[in-house]
Amino acid sequence: MHPIQLLVVDDHTLFRRGLIALLSQDGRFAIAGQAGDMGEALRCGAQPEVILLDNHLPGVRGVDGIPALKDAYPGARILMLTVSENEEDLAAAMLAGADGYLLKTVETEQLCDSIEKVLGGECVISPDMMTKFVTAFRAKKPGAESVAEVVAPALQDAAFESLSGREREILALIARGDSNKLIARELDIAETTVKVHVQHIFRKLKLSSRVQVAVYAAARGWG
Repeated sequence: MHPIQLLVVDDHTLFRRGLIALLSQDGRFAIAGQAGDMGEALRCGAQPEVILLDNHLPGVRGVDGIPALKDAYPGARILMLTVSENEEDLAAAMLAGADGYLLKTVETEQLCDSIEKVLGGECVISPDMMTKFVTAFRAKKPGAESVAEVVAPALQDAAFESLSGREREILALIARGDSNKLIARELDIAETTVKVHVQHIFRKLKLSSRVQVAVYAAARGWG
């Protein structure tokens, strides 16, 4: 297999260079480009498969630049790698279409595994952040300017009622944190069948990631 092409976007030069040096030692990855701000990231001419994106960039924040990155690099996965432990930053990133959210304290092995996972279509998130996100969501009152508003479109009863019985089963298992492989084993169906059901669930509920599914489930008191 060819190495995964990475674009590293971080304004801290020492951190960016250190991260590049670290990832370059792993044969699974190749550095397609690097940038210190959003403008440079959009102009660098790279062809990345995964973009490692800091949030606190000069000028345009990372989360605010996600739509532009998606336009510039169609098909590229975006993995936030940041110091921000703010659940609202996480919510904004997921809403904008990020494929994962990791803190810079992440272990090297977990980071490398996460890069492969997001390229494969999974959504990854630091466990501590997921806990804070769901806890904050549960604590917010409806109508408040909060995480709840980020996922409000996904809380429509009509959308949930459109799910089939099997899709509701799979939705609950996704919310529990099960992978497609585990769901297939649990329900004794093919993993390819699970993938089709997951796509239907996301489309019907207007969700785009497993993180949003977890919040959807939390809002209904499932977890």
